[in-house]
Amino acid sequence: MSTVLNIQRSISGQAWRWRGLAADARDPGFAPDDLVTQLLLTRGCPREELDAHRAPSIRAFMPDPSIFRDMDKAAERLADAVAAQEQVTIFGDYDVDGATSAALLILLLRDLGLEAKPYIPDRLMEGYGPSGEALVRLRQEGASLIVTVDCGAQAFEALQMASDAGVDVIVCDHHKCAAELPIAHALVNPNRLDEDEGAAHGHLAAVGMAWLLGAALIRTLRTRGFFAGRPEPRLLDLLDIVALGTVADVASLRGLNRAFVAQGLKVMAQRRNLGLNALIEASRLTRAPTATDLGFALGPRINAGGRVGRSDLGVRLLTTRDPDEARAIAAELNLLNEDRRAIEAEVQRTAEELSERQSNRAVAVIASRGWHAGVIGIVAGRIKEKMGRPAIVIALDEQGLGKGSGRSIPGVDLGAAILAAKDAGLLIAGGGHAMAAGVTVAESKLDAFADFLEERLSERVTQAMGDRALLLDAVLAPGGINPALVNAMEEGGPYGMGWPAPRVVAGPVSIIKADVVGSGGHVRLIVSGEDGRSLKAVAFRQADTELGQALLSAPRHRKLWLAGRAKIDDWGSRPTAEMHIDDAAWVD
Repeated sequence: MSTVLNIQRSISGQAWRWRGLAADARDPGFAPDDLVTQLLLTRGCPREELDAHRAPSIRAFMPDPSIFRDMDKAAERLADAVAAQEQVTIFGDYDVDGATSAALLILLLRDLGLEAKPYIPDRLMEGYGPSGEALVRLRQEGASLIVTVDCGAQAFEALQMASDAGVDVIVCDHHKCAAELPIAHALVNPNRLDEDEGAAHGHLAAVGMAWLLGAALIRTLRTRGFFAGRPEPRLLDLLDIVALGTVADVASLRGLNRAFVAQGLKVMAQRRNLGLNALIEASRLTRAPTATDLGFALGPRINAGGRVGRSDLGVRLLTTRDPDEARAIAAELNLLNEDRRAIEAEVQRTAEELSERQSNRAVAVIASRGWHAGVIGIVAGRIKEKMGRPAIVIALDEQGLGKGSGRSIPGVDLGAAILAAKDAGLLIAGGGHAMAAGVTVAESKLDAFADFLEERLSERVTQAMGDRALLLDAVLAPGGINPALVNAMEEGGPYGMGWPAPRVVAGPVSIIKADVVGSGGHVRLIVSGEDGRSLKAVAFRQADTELGQALLSAPRHRKLWLAGRAKIDDWGSRPTAEMHIDDAAWVD
C-alpha cells in the first residue's frame, strides 16, 4: 500500500502514514469485511477478540465491580440508605458527565423506592466540585448521605467539613488523585494511586463508574433478599445515559466504554428516556442517534445549561417523568446552546489573537478579563486544535482570580502537570485527567504557572508533535465512497477518543467546483476522479487557512489526493456519501 501513496508533506504541512497494513479499496477483490477487520486490528484489537469487538457487549467487557477499592463499602452504605429510606443527595458536576452520572443514580434509586435529590453547583457562583458550605447545608436540610459524582477526588477541605458535620459522603469520581485522599465514607475512583486491578479501567468516565456502583448496589441488595417479591431494576435500560456521558466527556472508547456506547445507542434508539427523547427532537435528529450525535448535538445542549447559569437543567431533563416538562427543558437548552455559541465565538476571536503571541510556547496559557467562564473549555479545545499543542484558557474576574480550563494532545498528561503545579503552590485549585483539566489561579501567579508548565511539558509536547502524522485507513476512487462503504466501516465502531474514526483518501481527483459556504467559512467542493465519478466534499472552517485557499484556487488540471472522513449525507430523498476533508496533497 505504501507504494500507492507516499505523502511526506501535505498542503497543510503534515506527513501521511498508513495505520498498519491498509487495504487498497480500488482493488476489485476488496471486500468490506476485510476493511472492518483491518479497522479493528489497527486500533489495537487482538485478533482473538475480533468477534467481541465487532459487537461489543457488556458481558464481554464488564469487570467485577468489587475490584475497585471502596466499591463494596460504597454499595453497602447505599443499600443501608435504600433499606432505611434515608434522605440522599446526589451531588454532581455541571457538565454532561456529571449530569448523566447524577441522573443515573437518581433513576436507579427511584426504581429501588428511594427518591434521591440532585444538587448541581452553579458553575459561575460556586465553581467546580463540592464546597464545604454546600455539603454542610445539605446536612442541615436533612441529608444523611451524599454521593458526589464526577467530582470530589480533590475536595479535601469540603469533605473534612462534611465529616465534621456528621454526614456520610461517597465519592464516585474518575479524575486524577493525589497520594493522600480526602476523608470520605468511601472513595471509588479507578485513578486512585493505590488501585490494583481497577487501574486498568482508568479511562472510564464518571458515569461509567456510577453504573458500576449501581451494579454493585443491586448485587448487595440481592444478597440481602431485598428483591423478594419485587422486580430488580434493569440497569441495562440506563445505558443510553451512560453512552451520552461517556462520549461527551471524550473518554477513550476502549474496553468497557465501547460496550457502554454500542449498547447505549441501541437503548437510545428505543426512546425510553423522556428527556433524551425530547432533546433528540429539539436537535432535529430524525434517525437513531450515532456516537457523533452524542458528542456534537446532544452533549453540547446539556452542557449549555451549566455553561450559562442553569446548571440543574441537564439532570432535571434526564430524570423528569413529565413529557411536557421534558419538552420545555429541551427547548430551553436548545436556546441556551444558541446563546452559548454566540458567547463562545467572541471569546474565541480574542483568544486566538492572544494565542498568536505564544506560538513558541509548548503550552499556550491565555488569560483575559471579561471572558465568560462557561465557554473557556470549548475555546481551549479550539485553540489546541489550531496550534496542535496543549492550551489553557483562563477567565479573570475583577479581583484578579482566574478560572481556567485546559485541553491537551495525545501523549501529554495535562492533569498530572496541573496537580504538580498545585503541589508547587502555583494554583489555588486544580485537577483533571490526561486530556482535560481545570485550574483556579491568582493573576499574580500566571507567569510562574506558565513557566512551570513549559519546563515540565516542553519535551513531551515536542515529542508528541514530532510523532504526529495524518493516519490513513484506505485509499479509494471517488466512486468507492458510497453509503455501502460508510455503513460497512461503521461496523468497526463506535468511534471516538482512543478509537479513531476511519480516515480514507480519495483520488486522484480534479476540483470541478469550489466555493465558501456558511458563516464559519466552510469550503464546499465537487470533485471528479479518474473513474469518471464525482464526489461532494467539505472542509469545515478552512476558508482562511492554507488548505482552504489551495482548494479554492486549485486549477482543474492540477490533481489532488483528499484525506478525510466518509460520511452519509441524508438530507435528500436518497442517502448519498460525501467526504469531510481533513487535509489534501498534490499529485506529483
